[in-house]
Amino acid sequence: MSIIPVILSGGSGTRLWPVSRESNPKPFIKLPDGQTLLEKTYRRALGLPNIETIFTVTNRDYYFRCRDEFLIAKSERSTIDDFYLLEPFGRNTAPAIALAALEAMERHGRDAVLLVLASDHLIVDESAFVDAVNKAVHLAQNGHLVTFGITPTSPETGFGYIQQGKSIDDLGYAVAQFVEKPNLETAQRYLLDERYSWNSGMFCLNVGLLLDSLAIHAPDVLQTSSHAYQLAKEGSVTGADYVEFSRESFQVIPDDSIDYALMEKVDNMAVVRGRFDWSDIGSWNALAELVAADAQGNRIEGDAITLSTHNCYLRGESRVIGAIGLDDLIVIDTPDALLVAHRDQVQHVKEVVLQLKKKGSTSAHTHRTAFRPWGSYTVLEEGVRFKIKRIEVKPGAALSLQMHHHRSEHWIVVSGTAKIVNNDQEILLRTDESTYILSGHRHRLENPGVIPLVMIEVQTGDYVGENDIVRYDDVYGRLAKTY
Repeated sequence: MSIIPVILSGGSGTRLWPVSRESNPKPFIKLPDGQTLLEKTYRRALGLPNIETIFTVTNRDYYFRCRDEFLIAKSERSTIDDFYLLEPFGRNTAPAIALAALEAMERHGRDAVLLVLASDHLIVDESAFVDAVNKAVHLAQNGHLVTFGITPTSPETGFGYIQQGKSIDDLGYAVAQFVEKPNLETAQRYLLDERYSWNSGMFCLNVGLLLDSLAIHAPDVLQTSSHAYQLAKEGSVTGADYVEFSRESFQVIPDDSIDYALMEKVDNMAVVRGRFDWSDIGSWNALAELVAADAQGNRIEGDAITLSTHNCYLRGESRVIGAIGLDDLIVIDTPDALLVAHRDQVQHVKEVVLQLKKKGSTSAHTHRTAFRPWGSYTVLEEGVRFKIKRIEVKPGAALSLQMHHHRSEHWIVVSGTAKIVNNDQEILLRTDESTYILSGHRHRLENPGVIPLVMIEVQTGDYVGENDIVRYDDVYGRLAKTY
């Protein structure tokens, strides 16, 4: 029997704006200890016994980001086989889990067990987590579809709840019912009733039983997912560590959660009570709790000066925050956006994002820093006929060979070594050296060293957009985002 962790990694990034955005959603946010939620989830999966393969279901645009995160985490267990199921856009949890089950069936057969994990949950007590997983695996092997319930610590109106029924072999409980997000009065009653737990959105599922159950209760999900899967496998790259689903086949799959599509319809659901600490980091208040408070109750990340300020969370990424006479506020400062909210109102952050989208603001979707397979770039300044970027290229990485019709570029090496193709020349540049790329010249930037290459790029010309570019190759294949 194979146990396969399945990490679901996606999200629109609205509740933790302006740090979390569609191009850099919540799983990629750095926590105070320097790790992301995604890295922590992956490390949690690595810590389970007898794990050989980990699946990640994510958007195709996050493929290289996920690989980078996992490479850091698995340095001590390099034998783990990573496989990615790449969606063209989000389609909720039912299709994601169905597709993972189809891949597991092809690799390991009906007896494989999927452990479905959300990439944006925080669990600190990993020994208690492993204990809960062991119980869930036993239940999954004996005819149950298993979910994990979390003992409530407060009356939460933003969570779904699970009412447990009879005990099953001292491992878990039959699920009496799933309960929608309650009002405050109901949530307070659930807090005092030990039969109720928070619905964590994590599952332990026997592959054969899961697919059979989908065929009965959600045949449209299974049929359309199977069609998308078969088309993707037929067009997959030999030896690749991913399978990519086409937009055409994916858009016909029902946009449905696994709870609605299946779990609420079957009579063999079991719940294992997780005795571990758990948070979905669903707001800035939750993230603030991870930072130690000072004598005035302020929690600070970055550089801040506080005077007569109490019980505030101040997070600055690039500038000093001066806070005077403030109480109970959340202040999140990024290079291109600032959030100021009362701690009792942070649930409305997503409404700010909706307004930004209506205005057509790019700050609803993207940061000034954009991530690419080869590294990242940050727009420092731009105006009429110019743009200035800070570029960081990973060791051994290279950009595509390209040419611009109407813009020229001046490259200055800040640190590291750059190997550069400039029309018919190939040159090496070191710190403080530079080169000029004339419009119409073919050019490529590569980092041949063992440390990150940092450069400043100054673009000038009549047009600095994507229509100005000609690409001669793509060293990262069809999945690479263009630059």
